[in-house]
Amino acid sequence: MTMSIYKRLGIRTVINGNATLTRLGGSIMPPEVVAAMADASKHFVDIIELQKRVGEEIAKRTHNEAAYVSCGAAAALTLSTAACITGLDAAKREKLPHLDASMKNEVIVHRHGRVGYDFAVRQVGVTFVEIGDENGTLPDELESAITEKTAAIFYFANPGREHLWVPYAEAIAIAKRHDVPLIVDAAAQLPPPENLWRFTQMGADLALFSGGKGLCGPQSSGLTVGKKSLIEAIAFNGPPHPFIGRGMKVGKEELVGLLAAVEWYLDQDPEALQQSYEDQVTYYDEVFADTQGVTVHRSFPSEAGQPMPRTEIRFDEEHLGITRNEILQQLAEGEPAIDIAGAGANGVLINGQTLMPGEIEIIAKRLKEIIF
Repeated sequence: MTMSIYKRLGIRTVINGNATLTRLGGSIMPPEVVAAMADASKHFVDIIELQKRVGEEIAKRTHNEAAYVSCGAAAALTLSTAACITGLDAAKREKLPHLDASMKNEVIVHRHGRVGYDFAVRQVGVTFVEIGDENGTLPDELESAITEKTAAIFYFANPGREHLWVPYAEAIAIAKRHDVPLIVDAAAQLPPPENLWRFTQMGADLALFSGGKGLCGPQSSGLTVGKKSLIEAIAFNGPPHPFIGRGMKVGKEELVGLLAAVEWYLDQDPEALQQSYEDQVTYYDEVFADTQGVTVHRSFPSEAGQPMPRTEIRFDEEHLGITRNEILQQLAEGEPAIDIAGAGANGVLINGQTLMPGEIEIIAKRLKEIIF
């Protein structure tokens, strides 16, 4: 039997009950995606032509005007920002990220909606104009923030915080009045699958997604869907052109792999998937029903605000004689290694989205071994 590459390198594999985290490798690609990538690896092609054709196919499947495959969702943030500044102007493209007085250099964001990944926008050279505060944002605050220097309005989607922002419909109407692109970073907002077209059909100019999270595509891929003129400007700034997007190279394997992932994802039964996550909560509830010091709860929505349940298990540290952090440590250091999230002071969260068949039973068995 051939030794796995991870064993040969001395790397432990991990049961991921946490989330589609980059630090754990995103998702597990289905066989259809792996096969498509292997097939793509066998030939040379014109990358610009392949990018265009893959984009056309994805746009068709997702009910969008156009689509572009990037090197991850962070690259999609950078390239979409660049596209809003340069359009198809070669002189402007050559100057990025050093913006001169003739170029738009401001991006509007909700103060409460900032995320750590927004550096990918700022690296183009723009300045953020924050609107609102911790209590929310009024539509007038958005409108008054728009000037002749505004390149775009960015929303970092998370349903758990959106009640504090200017609603999408109002913001889109304001953006259109001022001819300013509105872009939604929805990197982790799959499920539901209809998000692939929901934001753009509402009128957002672009929507961005991770290719390696809910889509279960290549971890180093991202997807941008939306207005054709902006997608063309993204490609204009992107690889293989030797400008700001050159280092964000997408291989032929990732291009074809993400197309296969989108097709695979849209062929899944979302109701059956949701039911499988509900069944996992029920399973843990039954496993620990008679265990003193352990209670099981349904946590909804997910950590990214996705409409899917997770299992929350709370531990009575006094009764069990072990702390939650000690439980997490033993899971991580045991065999097999298990990574799940902490919740509050004494709980853990198990996310069914990243678990493979048989792994919910392994996690339950290890938890029982640790607490007894």
